[in-house]
Amino acid sequence: MNDDPFAGFKAAQREGWALFAPLETITTMPAAALVQFAGVRADERVLDVACGTGVVAVTAAQLGARVSGLDLAPALLERARHNATLAGVGVEFVEGDVEALPYRDGEFDVVLSQYGHMFAPRPDVALREMLRVLKPGGRIAFSTWPPDMFTGRLFGLVNRYLPPPPGVPPTMEWGRDSVVRERLGDSVTDLVFERELMSVPALSPAHYRRTFEATAAPVAKLVQSLDNDPERLARFRAEFDVLITHYWRGNTVRQHYLMTRAVKC
Repeated sequence: MNDDPFAGFKAAQREGWALFAPLETITTMPAAALVQFAGVRADERVLDVACGTGVVAVTAAQLGARVSGLDLAPALLERARHNATLAGVGVEFVEGDVEALPYRDGEFDVVLSQYGHMFAPRPDVALREMLRVLKPGGRIAFSTWPPDMFTGRLFGLVNRYLPPPPGVPPTMEWGRDSVVRERLGDSVTDLVFERELMSVPALSPAHYRRTFEATAAPVAKLVQSLDNDPERLARFRAEFDVLITHYWRGNTVRQHYLMTRAVKC
């Protein structure tokens, strides 16, 4: 019997994020930035949490690290295995939940997550698990979306139209330095933050919005939920387009993100 109070929420995430694969190209350069920021080295044991199509895992494996990747969505894991095979690297990909990682205590030298672990419904549980499987002196590093920049503001807009379930904090909170510092607490040392920029090609705001409606789980779920309310859907789309225009430069949408790195005590 499953006693996880968020089992239904996670099942919906598993289905929704299966649409993500077409976005993998725009996440490959941030993946390299995260792997470099984490200081991944050859022969280190590395875990990529909520690995999606494996862009971080494959990048780390190409440096000679021994990498495992975990994700809720089987469809993304299938793509991740394809990507690893094409790159000529070996990565162990498994289906699983960041709130219940199927690994031993202290098994990894480095634990990474790129825009993934932040969607777990219980940040304290997810972070506790990520730190549990990390050895003392090991490094945890992840990328998230600041709430005051484009993607964080987008998730805030989505939450206004479709609030998260009770007890699930906004994902954008992972993009606040102060919140990350509080959540990590005294379990880590050498906490470092760095902001980076991801530029996403888009011929127009409408082109960008259509892509995200088809591939980004929170946006796709919202659009689906408003299928029978065309006026409200039109309002959301209008607000979305206005938000995009603030960050659209030279046929790209500027998406700033926050990288966090720390050493486990």
